[in-house]
Amino acid sequence: MFGVPVVDVLEVVLPRVATVVAFISVGVFAANLLVDFGAVRYVAALAKPLTGPANLPSEVGSAILTTAASTTAGYGMLAEFRESGALDDRATLVAVTINTFFGFAQHVFTFYAPVLIPILGLRMGLLYVGFRAGIALAITVLGVLAGALLLSDANVDRAKLGDVEADAPGEEAKSTRAKLRSAAETTASRLRSILPRLLVVYLVLEAVLMTVDVTRHTGPLNDVAVALTGLPVESVPVVVAFTFNTTVGALTAASLVPETLTVEQGVAAMLLGGVFSFAVSTFKRSIPFQYGIWGPTFGSKVIAVNVATKVVFVALALALLLAV
Repeated sequence: MFGVPVVDVLEVVLPRVATVVAFISVGVFAANLLVDFGAVRYVAALAKPLTGPANLPSEVGSAILTTAASTTAGYGMLAEFRESGALDDRATLVAVTINTFFGFAQHVFTFYAPVLIPILGLRMGLLYVGFRAGIALAITVLGVLAGALLLSDANVDRAKLGDVEADAPGEEAKSTRAKLRSAAETTASRLRSILPRLLVVYLVLEAVLMTVDVTRHTGPLNDVAVALTGLPVESVPVVVAFTFNTTVGALTAASLVPETLTVEQGVAAMLLGGVFSFAVSTFKRSIPFQYGIWGPTFGSKVIAVNVATKVVFVALALALLLAV
């Protein structure tokens, strides 16, 4: 494989994949149990106290709470508030900004904790997720401050709030046995989808890293990594991989830390890759989703606010991480 004996690649890859799969199995099972027992909603319940300081009605807190369980449902409720005239454009943008941390909370339970941390290892995984949580929380706090400074009763028509159904969707009652069975079935399904891809990606990635000097083919990115961030050129493969796929980027970082990169450099490279990935994800996911919810005109404003705030706060987090 790429001029490297297959046995050499397998000796490196198979133990690592086995360890990752074991942790993912436990993580996905536990995460699904937490979701079934309402853990996401306990986190989301923090949304309602934020709406008062932001000069938004408590009903908006219900929409933000719903986002933690379903991004589509939460955004759909906010769209109904706007379309009914209960919120004007400025108030809606503030609500969308406050939404950020609670949308992130959903991914902690469904992806970061059960999948990404096992791939990265406990120390690097917690450091990366901690920075991402801090970024999301900072954006939410910015939204609350913006509401406090920029919103008034003129931006909210409370008389029209009653025209919108603002209750979070109910959960089907399940017995503990049913929840355990559901978590086990979801775990098995997730492993069936992850394991083949994980094994193939790891095999190819390890073979490439053993035989190819990737930094010779990444041109200007090498200069950006060194000049703008102080990261070594060895971090560029992580940045490139993370730009196009989070899981592959995490696998690349895990392969290079700690032999080639420090934990902090690996996390910084993933954060930098996340900045570039916003451009990719905007075209792949954000534009279709936001245009479908809001329409092209207001959807473009939502995308602009989301991208701008994430890029700014990721850049600040990157600077903080590299300064330590």
